[in-house]
Amino acid sequence: MDLLFKAVTVVDSSSPLDGQAVDILLKDGQVSKIAPSLEVENAQVINEPGLCCSIGWFDLIAFSGEPGYEQRETLDGFMRAAAYGGFTEVACLPNVDPITQTRSSIQFFTQRSQQSYVQLHPIAAVTHDLDGKDLAEILDLKAAGAIAFSDGVNSLDSADTVLKALEYLKLIDGVLINKPENKRMASGGQMHEGIASTRLGLKGIPAIAEEVQVTRDLQLLRYTGGRLHFTQLSTAGALNAVRQAKQEGLKVTCDVAAHQCAFIDQTMIPFDVNYKVSPPFRSEEDKVAIWEALQDGTIDTIVSAHLPWNEEAKEMEFDLAEAGIIGLQTAYAVANETMTAQVSWKNIVQKLSVGSRNVISLPVPTIVEEGAANLTFFNPTKTWVFDPMLNASSAKNSPFLGQELIGCVYGTYMNGQLTLNPAYSK
Repeated sequence: MDLLFKAVTVVDSSSPLDGQAVDILLKDGQVSKIAPSLEVENAQVINEPGLCCSIGWFDLIAFSGEPGYEQRETLDGFMRAAAYGGFTEVACLPNVDPITQTRSSIQFFTQRSQQSYVQLHPIAAVTHDLDGKDLAEILDLKAAGAIAFSDGVNSLDSADTVLKALEYLKLIDGVLINKPENKRMASGGQMHEGIASTRLGLKGIPAIAEEVQVTRDLQLLRYTGGRLHFTQLSTAGALNAVRQAKQEGLKVTCDVAAHQCAFIDQTMIPFDVNYKVSPPFRSEEDKVAIWEALQDGTIDTIVSAHLPWNEEAKEMEFDLAEAGIIGLQTAYAVANETMTAQVSWKNIVQKLSVGSRNVISLPVPTIVEEGAANLTFFNPTKTWVFDPMLNASSAKNSPFLGQELIGCVYGTYMNGQLTLNPAYSK
């Protein structure tokens, strides 16, 4: 059925319609008409006050569970959570089973999401078996459809491996994604090293564990050239190093997890495993540095860092529990609510929609008549509750369950399919 959205505000800085309230007619997967006012027979009319429309959001970092870890997350739940969170496209980490390091494992994601309401993009392993040593078959994986290369949740510890990966990927203009953490410095750490960790008697993870890896990788990038993306940066020192590298002209980009600005080490609920994340929640100074880096463009995009765990992995002592939270459904709202005092909500949408695609040089959709409709509809001021009954993920590891948030996704439109977020009408 044709869909007629009435009086939606376009949020797209590249469009002449940016900031305008218009009617949008969607038909057969395309934007059929855009006008100040439209009347269409036999169309389903959607008239929601305060509704905005942007190009579909793209999440650059998420763990899908399936294949291999269906007890943590199935692709059906993963894709529903993505759509409810406003994402029409998601890049999937390679830490599944089998590891995303063959043509068939790449095709598992691309074929599964063909003509679906969420398109999946595989990130391939940069090292064989994610061992951090020998490079995977990068050329073959790129030809099969890998959008970037990474060892995912595993940091690349070896400088030699990073150097070789940058040199090799430079031949195909590929992007290396690395989560920077010095494993020896971080070993045994449970939260950010600071006053709070000392008070709670927990071993801390120092900021320098991240910063020393960022500095090292930037030196290697400076030596080799190529393209490097740091994922889930969390410290002021790391962000400042990236800022200086960008000013120098290096091809470096970075992201931050949306939840990183929701809490600091001193506002966590002590020993609540839902607050155990990697990298950990840092200091107030680090949170302010993230706001500044979002504002000045040092941070290119915001990611969900979606990492589902089954109850057995979380319901145990804090020092034994796994780190990570589910973030697909809450990433936008958390970013919108916790950052708007420093960063405009339009800036957040820009990073979710355009910034993520620019990192990996994917084409950016547009909102134009007779163009393919890849759209996210949302209301930046609407409050909603992340009701456990509306959690699309099979995992429950989130500090936001049951919490009221500001900024709600109405739905997505992708490949001719409108997917509504059930939380919007609650």
